Amino acid sequence: MKESFDLVVAGAGPAGIAAAVTAAEAGLRVAVVDDNPAPGGQIWRSGAHLPRSAQHWIARLHRSSAVPLLGWRIFDSPEPNLLCAEPSSFPPSSPNGSSLPPHRRHAELRFKKLILATGARERFLPFPGWTLPNVMGAGALDALVRGGLPIAGKRVVVAGTGPLLLAVAAHLARRGAKIVTVCEQASFAQLARFAAHLALEPAKLAQGAGFALALRSARLRTGCWPIAAHGTDRLRAVTLRQGHNFWDVDCDYLACGFHLVPNIELPALLACRIAGGFVSTNGLLETSVPGIYCAGEPTGIGGVELALLEGEIAALAASAQTARAQKVARRRRRKLAFVRALERACTLDPQLRTLPAEDTFICRCEDVPYAALCSRSSWREAKLHTRCGMGPCQGRICGTATEFLFGWNADSVRPPVFPALVANLAVSPARTHDFNGASAASRAGVAAPTHAFKETR
Repeated sequence: MKESFDLVVAGAGPAGIAAAVTAAEAGLRVAVVDDNPAPGGQIWRSGAHLPRSAQHWIARLHRSSAVPLLGWRIFDSPEPNLLCAEPSSFPPSSPNGSSLPPHRRHAELRFKKLILATGARERFLPFPGWTLPNVMGAGALDALVRGGLPIAGKRVVVAGTGPLLLAVAAHLARRGAKIVTVCEQASFAQLARFAAHLALEPAKLAQGAGFALALRSARLRTGCWPIAAHGTDRLRAVTLRQGHNFWDVDCDYLACGFHLVPNIELPALLACRIAGGFVSTNGLLETSVPGIYCAGEPTGIGGVELALLEGEIAALAASAQTARAQKVARRRRRKLAFVRALERACTLDPQLRTLPAEDTFICRCEDVPYAALCSRSSWREAKLHTRCGMGPCQGRICGTATEFLFGWNADSVRPPVFPALVANLAVSPARTHDFNGASAASRAGVAAPTHAFKETR
């Protein structure tokens, strides 16, 4: 399948939906690509009870002329203004359930402008027992429950940091779960400063009040986190720490996530400048690569309202509606203080670096223990000697963990950015240069790959 568009939007969460709708309503031929089967991203997951604003935006997307390529995953950009994608699940099927013909199992999407709205994922920090069944990400458990997992009567410990914890705990409580405790690693002082800032965000205050009502029978502990999970066939209990106190809590599930990290693999592959772990943009959200814009969590973790504004700004700028874009950008600047306040509130306690034991697996894909990484000096050295980060997730889990534990930074992003079918790699155009005529790898200061499957399974 080969198609050309004025604008391609990568990601169909709030930022991507706002971008696609705004650009399509401006008359551009737009495609929105997402590996989920329905729009909404992780925050507006299909099947959930969606807020009115989500229903409004999704309805606008369905009414617009934007072409939805849902259930498709972008895995490479072999030449300027070209993206290669494949179905995100196999065997690929069409919306009516029939098998897609071979020529529909690979897409080449040419574009004049591109908006990256790739969202974020949870950060996981390894500790003894974190690989046990029923120890999972807070967002993952929330998604499973929304998909039908029975949770009524189950004892759940929710732990980590960030506003997602309260949102997940409140939803599980409404579904009948017994929330044993909510453990927030941030100190009381950190949370108090953040709460004072929320006085300027009435909508978020109202949302927080709703969470508090749902969790009125649960206890929130600050400066507290899990240090070990216990069980054989599945989770039975978790050991918690608060200051110098340690105790065990019986539970059926541990939902654990240490805030969010942006999905910047595709922006990095496209040679967009990354600073401080986020994509750098100008005031109208154009990246360092002309014609490529970025919106939502990859520019800074700021929540749904900010993501919607950024999607709109990027689309207006991409469609040459500069005056309108600048007007919306002024509203965005007023909300950036929330991003900075949230980042300070979710700063990880340095003591969390002591969580792993020597035999704790850091890389779950390749079974690489903590002890095997302690003598390594960089992410690259660890990959070469232990295969850490070279499994199916391509470092999306262990990469963020080692960044916190050891201060390592991933020094290369190579195609395919997701595992891809050999057949699709074979038919993709040869990758010879990036947007400025040099390989993205050499521009980043690392050796260019010699084979399409280097560092993939």
